[in-house]
Amino acid sequence: MTLTTINLAALGQTVNLGTEVTGTLPTGNGGTGSTATTFVNAATNVTGTLATANGGTGATSFAPGKILQVQKFTTTGSNTSVTTDSFTGTEVTYSLQPSATSSKIFVIINASLSQYENSGSGLKYKAAIYRQINGGGYSRVYAGQSNSYGGYGESSGNTERSSSFPTTLTFVDAPNTTSNTDYKLYIALLTASGQGNNVTTGASDMERSVTLMEIGA
Repeated sequence: MTLTTINLAALGQTVNLGTEVTGTLPTGNGGTGSTATTFVNAATNVTGTLATANGGTGATSFAPGKILQVQKFTTTGSNTSVTTDSFTGTEVTYSLQPSATSSKIFVIINASLSQYENSGSGLKYKAAIYRQINGGGYSRVYAGQSNSYGGYGESSGNTERSSSFPTTLTFVDAPNTTSNTDYKLYIALLTASGQGNNVTTGASDMERSVTLMEIGA
């Protein structure tokens, strides 16, 4: 049997492959390799794991721990000076609104706290993170125990001294709310006298910051 090739172009003729050809048209000739005319919409008709080669992620779920938002506040200029051993709020504060009640909030506060003492036996201070939800008032959520958070003591005593102490507080909170949540640095002297006349949030040109990260459950 002899096969004959017909040159349609030479005859001035064309073939519409979409309407005039039946059967399976190979992919090499622009077809699908299939006789079917209905195909699956992978975006709407496929469940389970869609492979990355087909436009999926290769996963059916995502592990917890994803960072949902980051809020950061940085300030210089006016500082806060505290002269008692009672915790006092400072200008080092910022807020965020969690997107879910199950979220965790990673709090990072950085400052360079300064102290001065004219005659006592050292410099010691306390620092803590306080939280307020929806304007309901601040309460302590981290640190600020009765022991000193920072500073130093001396046995010689009765000498004038001053110092600055780089201070970083980190804490993972679970506020269980989607309301606006404020975090603030509170500071105090360790003792009422003798280990610091005051403690401040640092020199006016020293940067202080609060970073808040919402972490999905």
